[in-house]
Amino acid sequence: MINKKIIFKILGSLLFIESSLLLACLVMAVCMHGDDTLAFLVSLLVTILTGIVLRYYGMNAENTLSRRDAYLVVTLSWLLFSLFGTLPFLISGYMTSFTDAFFENMSGFTTTGATVIDDVEALPDGLLFWRSLTQWIGGLGIVFFTIALLPSTVGGSTRVFAAEATGPFKSKLHPRLSTNAKWIWSVYLVLTLGCMASYMACGMNWFEGLNFSMTTTATGGFSIYNTSTEHFNSPAMDYVTTLFCFLSGVNFPLLYFSLSKFRPFHLFKSSEFRLYFFLVLGLSLFIMVELMARNGYGTEHAFRSGIFQVVSFITTTGLFNDDAGKWPHVTWVALSLCMFIGACSGSTSGGLKCVRGVMLLKVVKNEFRQMLHPNASLPLRVDGNNVPPSKRVTLLAFFTSYLMLCLICAFVMIAAGIDNTNAITITLSSIGNVGPTLGTEIGPTMSWNDLPAFAKWMCSFMMLIGRLEIFSVLVILTPQFWTRK
Repeated sequence: MINKKIIFKILGSLLFIESSLLLACLVMAVCMHGDDTLAFLVSLLVTILTGIVLRYYGMNAENTLSRRDAYLVVTLSWLLFSLFGTLPFLISGYMTSFTDAFFENMSGFTTTGATVIDDVEALPDGLLFWRSLTQWIGGLGIVFFTIALLPSTVGGSTRVFAAEATGPFKSKLHPRLSTNAKWIWSVYLVLTLGCMASYMACGMNWFEGLNFSMTTTATGGFSIYNTSTEHFNSPAMDYVTTLFCFLSGVNFPLLYFSLSKFRPFHLFKSSEFRLYFFLVLGLSLFIMVELMARNGYGTEHAFRSGIFQVVSFITTTGLFNDDAGKWPHVTWVALSLCMFIGACSGSTSGGLKCVRGVMLLKVVKNEFRQMLHPNASLPLRVDGNNVPPSKRVTLLAFFTSYLMLCLICAFVMIAAGIDNTNAITITLSSIGNVGPTLGTEIGPTMSWNDLPAFAKWMCSFMMLIGRLEIFSVLVILTPQFWTRK
């Protein structure tokens, strides 16, 4: 059965981590003389006290986790972080609806980037920083962040990592998971600092650079301005954003190996990276041509808008430098494909992941060959590694579950009166952790505030499912999970 003591112990420790994040925001609120100082102080105290209570109930717990415990603790940690993350918004009075506050935080921690705040510029700097920080921490994972900082806190950390990590394969840099976590977080930190420095070199101040760099490298998309990066009207910033979003969509262990050895072209040895790269290139050129032919864009403007939006959608970032809702509808199809497929596994992006796309294409190719050679035994190889039959079954089960969830969610929204385009793209955006949507009622530059409350809760659930790769959440809802054997 479930080991409640170890779960209480870990959740209490995680709340101490969230308390440190709230403390950082409290310091920011004090330094910026915001009216949200008291809200962060109260939120900090409530979170610390709850953490102490959970640690008390988890005293003398054995520092080991079963597989069931790992799945449960990961799901509960994301729910708990989102729940306590609502406190600064509600206590400060800038949000009065618990539904909206929970949606905003779930969107932040899952790096979806969809918002229900119509005027983000009305928020004080502390709350703006909190929104960006939720995405930065959620980029690589809440529990993964804890493993890097406090490896002894999470017993059975390998199982926890497996429950939270993205993609069908778990790449390793070092035999010790805590060392892996530190190295990968070092890559993440270097990308963030490099992005911040580049933004400031292009004209942002330190606060703008800090917030935009966190949401860019987390591929989250929250902005401190209503018009996102379009606020700056700077081609240089657009290219910087595109570059760092693209890098953040690459498999981090692969990026570490390639850049640490100064061999960037080593990236192209990965079939997943090749699919990712050529999808970005091909779809960007297609949209560029469409914008030049139908919307009268100049060559550079069309290329910049096209590649920015493609990279933003495929990495599930959601920042924008143009209103794609005014583009030809055929470009929406290209952007929807980006929302569905996503970038690379082992990155901060969402979606199906390119490695699964590679595997599905190879399965189809093998099926054609099998029809011509019925008795042949055909291996499925990805980058020279044989994919065992169990992984192929998992792939097809994941793909089927992904499609079924999309169909069910879109059907419910259409039945509730939401227009077809919005219903489909809101679904893809939620489960893929993308952020923007395409349509007339809720466009790519608009908030999701007009959605009914039930739709916001459904989208929040879909965000969590998408971030934790579906099975980690759905397995908890099965009767077998709670049986003794």
